[in-house]
Amino acid sequence: MIVNKLRIFSQNVRKNSLILNTLLETQNHFDIILIQEPLWSEIWKIPSCTKCKGELLFGTSHHPNWISYARSSPNSNDYPRVIIFINIRFSSLQFLLCKDIFDHRDICLISFFNYSVCYYILNVYSDSSHLALKYLKDTEVNISNVLLMMGDFNIRDSLWDLSFPFHSSISDDLIMIADSFDLSLSTPTNPGPTRFSDTTGESNSVIDLMFLCHRSVELDNHSILPNSCLSSDHAPLIIDIPIIEEFIPSSKFVIPPNSEQESNFSKLDMSHIENIDILETTVN
Repeated sequence: MIVNKLRIFSQNVRKNSLILNTLLETQNHFDIILIQEPLWSEIWKIPSCTKCKGELLFGTSHHPNWISYARSSPNSNDYPRVIIFINIRFSSLQFLLCKDIFDHRDICLISFFNYSVCYYILNVYSDSSHLALKYLKDTEVNISNVLLMMGDFNIRDSLWDLSFPFHSSISDDLIMIADSFDLSLSTPTNPGPTRFSDTTGESNSVIDLMFLCHRSVELDNHSILPNSCLSSDHAPLIIDIPIIEEFIPSSKFVIPPNSEQESNFSKLDMSHIENIDILETTVN
């Protein structure tokens, strides 16, 4: 498989496991899914030498087609509010959770290699107290090649929402943080609200944002997906990020029908295969 771009999807699912499970099941045409506010719940009870009923094991949605990256925590009050899913067909790009750089429940930084160069992707959830932004502002790091930072920033501002007349000082912090990673705010090709209010009298808003590399040809070219009956009150953001063309080995080997390989395979004598060593010899 020849790859020259990464298709990226981002959405706040508001702790709705049905939405997240559906995304993982149906959005396999994307390569990376960034999620804010996943639901963490009891998934199993494991044997314990101190508790007769066993220890509760908590987790979030998973799917065999996706590899999840999230900060772990033994404290139920500190479960991560961001998670990244990588399509399993891209496992050869050596994705890695960079907890040594940012260790915060609302920040998920992953790295990957493309032609021996390390790149980073940043998923952020900033709550109403803006704890994630305060952490990023106070944490000094020296990393380059950040491709994008995106997520739910919970900031209303006239800089990205023309229907909102005010400017927030928190926005200045966000722009400063983005600039430290050599990123710029990206304007969607179809501007509109990203969060839809279910409260009477409260207007829709733009609080889900994307920041791309200053030099990116995709700057100002991301899209907001239309809201659907299954989606959360946050609209998804999508973007295609170009990378250096790379060959990624396929996980499946398929014998073409009516080929010489198929003919040779059908003639294999399987009657003498008694163990794995003989099997490997026969196949080779």
